[in-house]
Amino acid sequence: MPTTLHQPAGVNHSKRALSPASGRPPQARHRIVAPALKVPDAAAASVFGAARLRGPIARDVIAQVTQLSIATVNRQVTALLDAGVLRERADLAVSGAIGRPRVPVEVNHEPYLTLGIHIGARTTSIVATDLLGRTLDVVETPTPRGSQTAALSTLAASAHRYLSRWHRRRPLWVGIATGGVVNGSTGHVDHPRLGWSDAAVGPVIAETLGLPVSVASHVDAMAGAELLLGVRRQPGPAVSDPLSTSVKTSLYVYARETVGYALSIGGRVHSPTSGPGTIAGLPAQSELLGGTGQLESTVSDEAVLIAARKARVVPTEGPTSTMAAVLRAARKGNPQALTLLAERARVLGEAVALLRDMLNPDDLVVGGQAFTEYPEGMAQMEAAYAERSVMPRREIRLTAFGNRVQEAGAGVVSLGGLYADPIGAMRRASPASAKSGCTRRSEVPA
Repeated sequence: MPTTLHQPAGVNHSKRALSPASGRPPQARHRIVAPALKVPDAAAASVFGAARLRGPIARDVIAQVTQLSIATVNRQVTALLDAGVLRERADLAVSGAIGRPRVPVEVNHEPYLTLGIHIGARTTSIVATDLLGRTLDVVETPTPRGSQTAALSTLAASAHRYLSRWHRRRPLWVGIATGGVVNGSTGHVDHPRLGWSDAAVGPVIAETLGLPVSVASHVDAMAGAELLLGVRRQPGPAVSDPLSTSVKTSLYVYARETVGYALSIGGRVHSPTSGPGTIAGLPAQSELLGGTGQLESTVSDEAVLIAARKARVVPTEGPTSTMAAVLRAARKGNPQALTLLAERARVLGEAVALLRDMLNPDDLVVGGQAFTEYPEGMAQMEAAYAERSVMPRREIRLTAFGNRVQEAGAGVVSLGGLYADPIGAMRRASPASAKSGCTRRSEVPA
């Protein structure tokens, strides 16, 4: 279970004043890198990907998997070994084999970590991830309120404190996933629910931590996690062949406190330059759940909780007046709670059907706690989806990450640059790249 990280009140570690003209620290500008939420296709990235998904792996097998020439594979393996992201496993070499090309290689994951930050409407998760995409640790803290300047300072200080706990791993990259409208090129965010306007999220974190930072829409990030990390969690051939996703379209639908969607096309999450589209205003009617006739106000956790309070499923206030208490009541057989959750499942199923019929993706995935915290409602959601859709039947797949999808999204944003260009990413993360004057944490102190 996640532990709680107490926010350091008023702490400001190495944060310089923002440039009035750009709204971001001048020395952090070059450290903002647009998120890479795609199946990589460059030679070095393909070799690294083969080692990540199949390692330890021999060079000739890498050539077969990637369809690169053995000469190209040998060059890239040498470069990746020099960069420190691969390591040889001489102990696994085939008996009697001669020469280094027969020595298997694998991802050198133990010396490094990346830092992911998911900024939610109420809760922020800070997650450490290794180069294989595995979560090492996660903490949760309430998303700071107040002015955006103070909130960003608190978030940056919390991330700084968290990194100080890691004594034996070197942090390489920071990935931030958040709601609202994200400018991936500058790292700035408009987040009306938090009261943020052109907030310099990426630059402030980059200046405080001295690391490359990527910022992405949280639903895009979750779709990216399914694309890049979910292959390890799905049964069948996809585990060993991530390139199979590169010819498909995939629709990801998210629901919790907010609702959203993302579309992956040809192995890349589609991210318009003007920001992601929204499904919050899709028509949705429910007398039981109320709302404004729009999807988000009807199916959000807040909407369900308000309806549960009116139905006296939970008290109107106090520590037991929570969504978790509504779920517990439903599992104990409370009829009003069961009815409310069934109604949310119905509305969500109809909305998913509408999106599927419009976009007709090859793959359909749903995620977020509206689905994962109450899997008992999946059958009702799928029934409503099947009744509403006019297209041929298509299976709905629940996210591979369960209730950890927000963490996985932040993690993949922190890993995307490394997966797309491992050698270039290591250069960006090296101490030499910080000579512009940023406070640098190339090694967490022992």
